[in-house]
Amino acid sequence: MGLDKERPQLIVNGRRIDGRAPDELRPIEMEVGVLKNADGSAIVSFGNTRVLAAVYGPREVMPKHVAMVDRAVIRCRYRMLSFSTEERKSPAPSRREIELSKVIREALEPAIMSELFPRTAIDIFIEVLNADGGTRTTGITAAALALADAGIPMRDLVAGVAVGKVDGVIVLDINKVEDMYGEADMPVAAMPGVGRITLLQLNGVLSRDEFSQALALALRGIRKIYELQKEALRRKYVSTTEEV
Repeated sequence: MGLDKERPQLIVNGRRIDGRAPDELRPIEMEVGVLKNADGSAIVSFGNTRVLAAVYGPREVMPKHVAMVDRAVIRCRYRMLSFSTEERKSPAPSRREIELSKVIREALEPAIMSELFPRTAIDIFIEVLNADGGTRTTGITAAALALADAGIPMRDLVAGVAVGKVDGVIVLDINKVEDMYGEADMPVAAMPGVGRITLLQLNGVLSRDEFSQALALALRGIRKIYELQKEALRRKYVSTTEEV
């Protein structure tokens, strides 16, 4: 964000750099059950951002001393693959990846009924296949689907999207260019069915009115994403029932 050199004009005649309206999501694709060897899995695309999530567990905790007597340990690893960005990324985990692993885990934990599985672990792996903005919120959306696909009891699905301020306009679902050159970005995740926000971060500056507008726009987008999540789960399990 906030880069000055060769800054492109991001909004022209009310349209963004990729042709969308300010309140328009990128094209979204979701599929669950994509990995045979995982207990649950999902792949989600927001425009050119594509993320794969896999869930294993509940299973035995290793090492045993990290087990918790009253609930499952939730472990999350977020990783950007070496080919996911324009410049090859080092395969070693970066400080940002470690931080986002923690952020994503904390966004998902309120949804997981971990108290039903004491002394176990639930492992969530999030692999960014292609990065074009919004990888953390796409990862949260994919991980929630993978958890549901694994049959892990959840209070609700978690869906996420990033809103931002671009050329003075509040916009929904920012892409990489908007993230780089915009004035602010705000990733949000929520459980729409229970009305609870599980992630809210802000990078940049928004006025009080802009913040309220951005949050309302994010929650509208999240409700649309939430419906797409439920439809992706229905597609898998309706087709499975028909095959049986």
